[in-house]
Amino acid sequence: MRPEMPDILAARAVLRGRADATPLVPSAFLTDRLGHEVLLKLEIAQPMGAFKLRGAMNAVMALPKDVTGVTCCSTGNHGRAVAYAARERGLRAVICMSSLVPEAKIAGIRTLGGEVRIEGQSQDDAQTLCTRLCDTEGLTEIPPFDDPKVIAGQGTIGLEMLEARPDLDMLLVPLSGGGLAAGVAQAARALNPRIRIIGITMDRGAAMFQSLAAGHPVAVEEVASLADSLGGGIGAANRYTFEMCRELLDTTLLVSEAEIYRAMQALFFEDRIVAEGGSVVGIAAALAGKLPEPRGPLATIITGRNLDMTLFTRVINGEDIALGGQIVKGAPYGT
Repeated sequence: MRPEMPDILAARAVLRGRADATPLVPSAFLTDRLGHEVLLKLEIAQPMGAFKLRGAMNAVMALPKDVTGVTCCSTGNHGRAVAYAARERGLRAVICMSSLVPEAKIAGIRTLGGEVRIEGQSQDDAQTLCTRLCDTEGLTEIPPFDDPKVIAGQGTIGLEMLEARPDLDMLLVPLSGGGLAAGVAQAARALNPRIRIIGITMDRGAAMFQSLAAGHPVAVEEVASLADSLGGGIGAANRYTFEMCRELLDTTLLVSEAEIYRAMQALFFEDRIVAEGGSVVGIAAALAGKLPEPRGPLATIITGRNLDMTLFTRVINGEDIALGGQIVKGAPYGT
């Protein structure tokens, strides 16, 4: 059954002291630009640098005692979170990834003791390997998003945000497979049914966006992106996140690579925060004037900081960035 508020409250108890209570801080820059208070939920403060630890920890801690190893398919942060949580329980962790995943995220998983297996050019290829490992090596899969325990864990973010600021008018949530958006929206709507929740993603390879538009899960071609953590499909047999996002999100928006680039610069120069491209899509939409008119305070989730620092330095310096066959034209911030 899909996770509800009692499941999110139970997840909070599991995560207490392990993966909770990240800061919610104001952005003076964005507040000035939008004319309403803007708050940033800093999931970059998690021990492994991203929100994914909440869902992974909640799922891993719920496993039976006879489980000896876990596996997952990941674009980076979920794999790092599963490796971290598995280490907490003394379990083997095998992370399946495609060749599109940046080396920095692969290295981060290995640092936490996780084994990395690279398979194919897409998340679907990596998922095929993950499924095979469950059959051949007796591992237990921890899905990256379409799982009740994972969704409930991510939902604790919405719980913390609305308990701290029940007056929030709008939440801007990075949208990929939908685990974060579904969980946050479930908690936020339970505490404030009038809140507006906007899912935001990149305009190339946006699986959940295209699936919601089509009315059913669809496959998309995965391409290189500054928001690489938002890549991957939602699964043809999606059981939870598609329906939850369709029911709970007010709307979904797309931002371009150039808009993500400018948002990464703005967050660094104005708020002194280092964050992944997938973390800043809410800021990108705000700066591009794509949001509905705010009626009060709004907040977004800065989801992770596990990025290639060489690439980040090039963005901060205003250099051109090659993403597969696309060139994102750079410029120094403020020019």
